[in-house]
Amino acid sequence: MAIVKSNNNNDTNNPNNPNNPNNDSNIGSSKDSVLIKHSPLTQIDWQRFDDGSYSSNSYINRDLSLLQFHLRVLAQAASPLHPLLERLFFLIIFSSNIDEFFEIRVAGLMQKLNLGDAAHSPHGMRPSETLSEISAITHKAIEEQYRILNEDILPALAEQDIRYLKRDELNSEQSAWMKRYFIEQVSPVLTPISIDPAHPFPRLVNKSLNFIASLEGKDAFGRDINLAIVPAPRSLPRVIRLPDELTGGKEHHVMLSAVIHEHIGDLFPGMNVTGCHQFRLTRNADLDLADDVDDIAKALEGELENRRFGDKVRLEVTTDCPTPISDYLLNQFELHENQLYRVNGPVNLTRLLFDFNIPNLRYQPFTHVLPKAFRREFDKLDRSTSMFGAMRKGDVLVHHPFHSFSPVINLLWQAANDPKVLAIKQTLYRSGTNSEIVQALAAAARNGIEVTAVIELRARFDEASNIAVANYLQEAGAVVVYGIVGYKTHAKLMLIVRREDDKIIRYVHLGTGNYHAANAKVYTDYGLFTADPDISEDVHKIFQELTGMGKPANLKKLLHAPFTLHEQLMRFIDDEIAHAKAGKLAHIIIKTNALTERRLIDKLYDASQAGVKIELILRSMCCLRPQVQGLSENITVRSIIGRFLEHTRVYYFHNNGDERLYCASADWMDRNLFHRVEVAFPIQDKKMFKQIYQDGLLNYLQDNVQAWSLEGKGKWEQLQPSAGETAHTAQDYLLKTISGVSDA
Repeated sequence: MAIVKSNNNNDTNNPNNPNNPNNDSNIGSSKDSVLIKHSPLTQIDWQRFDDGSYSSNSYINRDLSLLQFHLRVLAQAASPLHPLLERLFFLIIFSSNIDEFFEIRVAGLMQKLNLGDAAHSPHGMRPSETLSEISAITHKAIEEQYRILNEDILPALAEQDIRYLKRDELNSEQSAWMKRYFIEQVSPVLTPISIDPAHPFPRLVNKSLNFIASLEGKDAFGRDINLAIVPAPRSLPRVIRLPDELTGGKEHHVMLSAVIHEHIGDLFPGMNVTGCHQFRLTRNADLDLADDVDDIAKALEGELENRRFGDKVRLEVTTDCPTPISDYLLNQFELHENQLYRVNGPVNLTRLLFDFNIPNLRYQPFTHVLPKAFRREFDKLDRSTSMFGAMRKGDVLVHHPFHSFSPVINLLWQAANDPKVLAIKQTLYRSGTNSEIVQALAAAARNGIEVTAVIELRARFDEASNIAVANYLQEAGAVVVYGIVGYKTHAKLMLIVRREDDKIIRYVHLGTGNYHAANAKVYTDYGLFTADPDISEDVHKIFQELTGMGKPANLKKLLHAPFTLHEQLMRFIDDEIAHAKAGKLAHIIIKTNALTERRLIDKLYDASQAGVKIELILRSMCCLRPQVQGLSENITVRSIIGRFLEHTRVYYFHNNGDERLYCASADWMDRNLFHRVEVAFPIQDKKMFKQIYQDGLLNYLQDNVQAWSLEGKGKWEQLQPSAGETAHTAQDYLLKTISGVSDA
């Protein structure tokens, strides 16, 4: 195959090239002006083949990119920009993220390695090479995590009289109380397991806290046993608050691991405990569900049990664990030395208590406001149907968490109790039986309304909760379906069918995030309430696809994965390429969680070389290399990590002034575009369009405090205001302008 070096459109005299100093597109779009900082161009020996594809070094490894996102989260724990308890929370989030990274991504790489060490991904790295890089990075990251904990956060907490006391820090009264606590609360549920021919090494649950004790002497049966395992039941709290009378009401705590360690000898009477060390095993937690199952719910219930005992991928021990003990554990679990992680503290920080009610150590609270359209209607007399009236007058936009999630819940409750409502249809991806969304759907079904819930059971780590929701709704009389086997239903759709003056009127809510009230308080997401006939008809057709059979629906306004979304995105980019080549302004801004799909990346490379200005705002993974000479010099990539989890998906295309703007449930990933049911919806109202464009895109491009910039070799650097430059934080700006918080 012939290989050619791509040098398309690198001429700085080209008026459409953003590197042209005379090009106004350098400072914004045709409507607004915003200064965008560009990283120095990177030199990489990339190649383009005669079939239009790009060589492997044109892409960043997906798993390493995801790991870099976790490191950006870890950096927040060390940042003085966040209140102290929020920094502790970031540390806990990092632990949870790393756990899942090993359970899913590392486990998947190990499976690929077992099948053969061949490179099948665009970046060209073999599984063994990726695993080696991951090991080197994560060992350093976890060392840094515990350094932050021990040197920064714990001393700062102690200054606030929040302490996690070690065994040797307890006074005599506290030690006596801990002894009683062990006898009364802990010892009755512990089961020490000796290691001998009749008691082989136990099968330990994924991520459970365990202790390995070394022993001397003979037991009651005269056996000379020198090792035992003590699993800590998950029913026991990992952090125990000492009584107020022993601390003067201060937030002083002891870890369960300290309680067990201090009294481990009581579990082996007559024997001498020569050592006690906590450890934790991480297993493969991904579910393997065949596409030809007869009943998804039953198949999932069986797989959930297997998740607890999947293949081993990581062993954590404390730093003082002797090498012979850690080697013994590695041998038992058939793990290698590079899969051992020594930690200077508790082996599971995800269970660390952090939710103390100390306002000055937390983010400033704010009010989740209602959009004006719903406030006006609710103030009128007919409150029972006020939201339908507001939606008939025009589309209503909510931007969570700055706007309240209550309109979504209120709309459902109004529908559930409205005799004019004939049917409600809704997709549910992550929820719970205690959710008001689920309660309202159940109430509607009991009131005789035709309720259809499309529940995606396979939402990772929420499978059991989703099965419970499905059972609950079925018992209430709702029709429950599980979408399409092989295609996760990830679209966020609600459809309400109402009879008004002998006419059928449809009301719709579409969102970029889940129908989950708790997430809506900490995730940034857009939601659109509309009675637009075309969009409503499109949503109706999608529900017919999900519950029935037939060919893909012919939609008027919505873009729909796995059928039209990817194809249309490619066309939109092609349009920008054509505009650039015609000497017109061409501009793309994309905000999603991740960009990994190769054909879209290649198309963005083509667009960059044609002179299209491309600005990507990506929360986590990015397999595209930006700012590479000749390849992607017109592309910039940034990530915002702050108080709220960035979750909005917004696609903007300048289109020679006939601008396109879509909000969506889909990231630019293979799974979203080809293996999930997703929806992108157009923003048609001009005022709403401008609001999303300015607040949801330009605002984030101006952030110079919580923004990180990606350079061509895959390194992320946090931006800082230049000398004399005003600091701008996108999330704080939204708190101020929407929620009225002046000093977030």
